Amino acid sequence: MSVRPWRDIVRRPSRQIMVGNVPVGGDAPVTVQTMTNTATTDVRATIDQIRRCEEAGADIIRVSCPDVESTTALKQIVRAARVPIVADIHFHYKRALEAADAGAACLRINPGNIGSADRVNEVVNAAKANGASIRIGVNAGSLEKDLLEKYGEPCPEALVESALDHIKLLQDRDFHEFKVAVKASDVFLAVAAYQQLADAVDCPLHLGITEAGGFVGGTVKSAIGIGSLLWFGIGDTIRVSLSAEPEEEIRVGFEILKSLGIRNRGVRVVSCPSCARQGFDVIRTVQALEERLQHIRTPLSLSVLGCVVNGPGEARETDIGLTGGGNGKHMVYLSGVTDHTVNDADMLDHITRLVEAKAAEIEAAESAAAQAAE
Repeated sequence: MSVRPWRDIVRRPSRQIMVGNVPVGGDAPVTVQTMTNTATTDVRATIDQIRRCEEAGADIIRVSCPDVESTTALKQIVRAARVPIVADIHFHYKRALEAADAGAACLRINPGNIGSADRVNEVVNAAKANGASIRIGVNAGSLEKDLLEKYGEPCPEALVESALDHIKLLQDRDFHEFKVAVKASDVFLAVAAYQQLADAVDCPLHLGITEAGGFVGGTVKSAIGIGSLLWFGIGDTIRVSLSAEPEEEIRVGFEILKSLGIRNRGVRVVSCPSCARQGFDVIRTVQALEERLQHIRTPLSLSVLGCVVNGPGEARETDIGLTGGGNGKHMVYLSGVTDHTVNDADMLDHITRLVEAKAAEIEAAESAAAQAAE
């Protein structure tokens, strides 16, 4: 039994598929992905954006392929990327064939939109021949007309029926390397649809609240929707859809996973909202530290609190702690223990160095343990 059972999340069992060299589903870590917003035909700009997303921690990146010029450019983009590339295909089956031949690790399609059975066969054959998986992408905003007529409006049952119809198209062709999304911009609709689908199938599920909004509003909606599903144990890969740069989607995605203890990457910051008791400008300090510490990938924790009311208590639970004091001198805690003070002028540089040193220490210990186990 867990020491803290209230934190336990029992993950829904699912089949595992491969998106390039990244496993999705089963006992694989929940992956974080995003989508480029550059013109795919602008190869340099697209690769540059992919590189920023990779640095932010992206496991998988999707690229839109609306025309033959885009699928032509995709070949060069795939070669340059360090993570698997998903080709986003709508309607025209030939784009899927071209993307598979260009090296896409996964094809995002709606099989029902591809066209005739022969065209679906061609897409499946191309995926098989090139070792590509498929993501079935059902969206409340583009449901089939017959389902809208049947149900009257987008509803969980309609999204799930659409997904099951598309799944059958692939399974009938003996293709099983697929994952499924049933996205909606309405949090209630999306969550209910994913819950129903999770009970009906064993394939990996791609979570998202589509068209969630701007950075603040979209982050809140995604955290509620994606976060609640993950808390229920549902979800194998996530994409936070924001009207913001794709690297911000990656950061928000990891913060959702970190908040639930599902996956950790980089520095987890515990900080107070600040008040008149603060011994330094907490808000600006946290903003500066988060910016400076983006390059840290090793999971560790940092508490930044403005005064001694909660500061020492939070510091006991984090790797490094900073608590505001008087006369411009602040207390620093290492591994929960009071260690030394730091002046205002040196605080940012000092805490940054401490975090970098702690990350290096953790990495060295992990490397030594791995070597000893060999």
